[in-house]
Formats: sequence, C-alpha cells, structure tokens
Amino acid sequence: MKVRSMTGFAGVEKSSEAGDLSLTVKSVNHRSLDMHFHLPDEPEGLENGLRELVKRHAARGHFLVRILFTPAAGGAGALNRRLLESYLNAFREAAASYGLRGDPDLNRLLLAPGMLSGEGSLSAVRPAAEFIFSAMQEALEILNAFREREGAALAADMKSRAGKILDAAARMEALRDAALEAFAGRLRERLAELLAGVALDPQRLAQEVAILADRSDIAEELTRLKVHASEVSAMLEAGGEVGKKLDFLLQEMARELNTILSKSSALGQAGLELTSLALELRAEVEKIREQAQNLE
Repeated sequence: MKVRSMTGFAGVEKSSEAGDLSLTVKSVNHRSLDMHFHLPDEPEGLENGLRELVKRHAARGHFLVRILFTPAAGGAGALNRRLLESYLNAFREAAASYGLRGDPDLNRLLLAPGMLSGEGSLSAVRPAAEFIFSAMQEALEILNAFREREGAALAADMKSRAGKILDAAARMEALRDAALEAFAGRLRERLAELLAGVALDPQRLAQEVAILADRSDIAEELTRLKVHASEVSAMLEAGGEVGKKLDFLLQEMARELNTILSKSSALGQAGLELTSLALELRAEVEKIREQAQNLE
C-alpha cells in the first residue's frame, strides 16, 4: 500500500432505477479512525454496512459521510402514513393551542425526511441499499486515490529533509574530531593551572582528561541520528501505515539532537558550529514531524 495522507475529499452523484443519489466523503487528520454519517432518515442497518466499507479502505482519519437519496417514483417512495399522521396531529395541536388558522401544506409535508421512505427502512429495499453501497465503494476509491497523491507529495518532501539531516550529520562528524581535540587541550591547560605545584602522575592526568572528553563525545548520538534518518526514508519508500511509526522515530531523533546540543556547548569554536547545525536539524526534524502527522 502506498503512503497516504489523511486529508481528502470525494463526491459521487448517480441515478438508477432505485432513485437519485448524491454522496460525499471528506477525511481529515485524526489519531484513530473516527466516522460520522449524515444519512437519509438514518435507515437501520445501512450505517453499519457503510462503516465496514470505510474500515476496509482506511486505518486512520476523521471521516464525514453525507448521503442524499431520493427514491424513484413507485420504488422505495411509498407514503409513510404513520409519519404523516404524526405531522398532521402536531399541526392541529399547535393550531388549537395558539389559536391559529390554516391548513397543512401537503406538498411541504411530502418533502419531510422519511415521508416517502415507506413502511420499511431504506436498507430493507435491496436495490436501493446495493446502489448506495456501490456508490460508497466508488467514492472511497476516489478518496484514496486523492490521499495517495497527497501522500506521495508529503513523502517526497520528508525524504528530502531526511537526506539533509544525513548530510549535516556527516559534517558534524568532521567537526567532532576537531572539537574533542580542542576540548581535551583546554582541559589539560585548566587542570595544570589548578594543580600547579602538586605532584601528579602524567599518565593519570591523561586518563582523567580522556574520561572527561569522552563524556562530551557525540559519536553515539550522531550514529543513532543517521540510523534514524535512514529509517525515515526507508519507511516512506516501503509505504503502508507509517504515520504513528514515524512519529515515534522523530521523537527519538529530537532526543538525540537535544543531547548533542547539551554536549556541544563545552566544545569551543567547533562546538558553536555543531550547535548551529544541531539547531538547524532540530528544525528539520520538527518539519518532518508536522508532515508525518498528516499521514495515515
């Protein structure tokens, strides 16, 4: 499955012997699969079938489905006498209560939702139900094609940014060696000043300097950062439902960069360059994360 955005829209208008149908499906970002339906008189059983259709075509997103269905004359449009009587009784009761005069408009009453739905629900009329399910299937296929096009554009941008992170990490590795050498030299000078006149084994001094310098080393963080950036590109290339996986991976990348920033502050001039690069990369990671939140 290709990478898909969670944002999309599709509309289908069709006519058949069962009636005329206007169906729209809109999807936006959501942490899980959330569905809302606006159906003609909410026929029993129809919504459950539509939910199952959406589940087969999407894993995440907020879906809003609107369906307008006008039954064909002589088809599923038999008069709902019980509903008509309810409207007429309500009209007479209101007229009596408020002292109003007038007669109900039958043309308007027949346009009321469900007035021509017949004794049974729409889902009980097989041709009409099959007609709506077929249109829903078509709309979801159109929607997913839309979401895949948008997902491809998002994935291309994210892979480009992941490539920038890999390039910058390579520059940071080159700066790291110079930074550590400068840091170790400054440590030796500072310790010599503090221990002036105190006898100290040179070998022990060198060991302590090496230990302190190692604590400021960013080699491990850079390695993990490169692995994570490569994995971002690999996930997007493989496709599928990558949104949540990418979000976790990008959190890890942000954590590595925060550690690099905390260590590079003590590495002199080279450290300043490392800090500048790390800040740029943190901005890139955040941009990728914003895009990833749009993916299914």
